[in-house]
Amino acid sequence: QVQLMESGGGLVQPGGSLRLSCAASTTIFSIHGVAWYRQPPGKHRELVATMTRGGIASYIDSVKDRFTISRDEAGNMLYLQMSNLKPEDTAVYYCNSDGYGRTYWGQGIQVTVSS
Repeated sequence: QVQLMESGGGLVQPGGSLRLSCAASTTIFSIHGVAWYRQPPGKHRELVATMTRGGIASYIDSVKDRFTISRDEAGNMLYLQMSNLKPEDTAVYYCNSDGYGRTYWGQGIQVTVSS
């Protein structure tokens, strides 16, 4: 069973930056598509950013030019670099990998943007 674990969340002021990391127990990110989702307080989980197995990234409009998804060459680390953070980015963030009929989720990590 593949395990994913996020780290790097916390409290940050508006305009600040954070880098979320997601560590996998295998090199699953080298063979799966990957993504970051988030769930704001009282709302449904939403897709934030994706990267195909071939490395093509896409983002929701509200985070374009502020967030960057990436992964390491080994395929066991996934990142989300977040800059110019806004209060509406406050959410629990989840990493995800999907492929060959299998989907894996991290446990989620809190990001709070507040002054």
